[in-house]
Amino acid sequence: MTLNWEGLDMSILGPACVAGLVVLSTHVPLGKQVLSRGIIFIDLAIAQIAGLGVILAQYLGIDEHGLGVQAAAAAAALAGAGLLSWTDRRWPEYQEPLIGTLFALAATGGLLLLADNPQGGEHLKDLLVGQILWVSYSQLIPAAVLSVVLLAFMWLRGGKLAGLLFYALFALAITASVQLVGVYLVFASLIVPALATAGMKGRGRLVAAYVIGALGYVLGLGLSAVFDLPSGAMIVWTLAGCALLAQLVPAVRRSHPAHATQQAVFDAAS
Repeated sequence: MTLNWEGLDMSILGPACVAGLVVLSTHVPLGKQVLSRGIIFIDLAIAQIAGLGVILAQYLGIDEHGLGVQAAAAAAALAGAGLLSWTDRRWPEYQEPLIGTLFALAATGGLLLLADNPQGGEHLKDLLVGQILWVSYSQLIPAAVLSVVLLAFMWLRGGKLAGLLFYALFALAITASVQLVGVYLVFASLIVPALATAGMKGRGRLVAAYVIGALGYVLGLGLSAVFDLPSGAMIVWTLAGCALLAQLVPAVRRSHPAHATQQAVFDAAS
């Protein structure tokens, strides 16, 4: 395989790196809450619903780069969030399978809307994998402003979000990110750093998760450019790789629940 060192062009990789940091800014703390609530696939469901809003807007002839698509995505995500907030109160014990069902409905709904579109496969690929390399700094301004507002709100609330408030804030964060990086990267950005630091406490966990996420994006973008591979898919793999490598750090390894379980088994055997 020929290495493409010329692909390391900061005019392209720079905005993509910033996009990753913008996404991580809200997804790292939200990922922690998702894990604690045990609703792991809510991000996939909300991201897919936001994507369905984008597909529906395009199906209706709305300019894909206009504010109408953004509004459609946000409206769809907030509607999905409202529905999940209601089911969480009504049937909390069945919330995870309900989330999975909603994801399946949103995904297949998108397929139905794209059935007669000759470019439907390409639209679906862009939605899932994203086009992070084509992000411009001007596109990042609204997402960055929204992220700052959401982070400020979370800080004022002390990180305590419940009920409809949690679902609505989550939907807004997902709406901004899914159009920047795609469904797969939204899921990986939320879950992988949070999972890698699951046993850590306090500010140290947040810092470690941000470091894992940032390294995953930078390495993924660099490797995808050099090897001429899809950026979104590569970043998902480098995020997972950085999460695994983080377990070599003693402070991270000792704090992980799996290590605590192994230690308890060892102590019992002794």
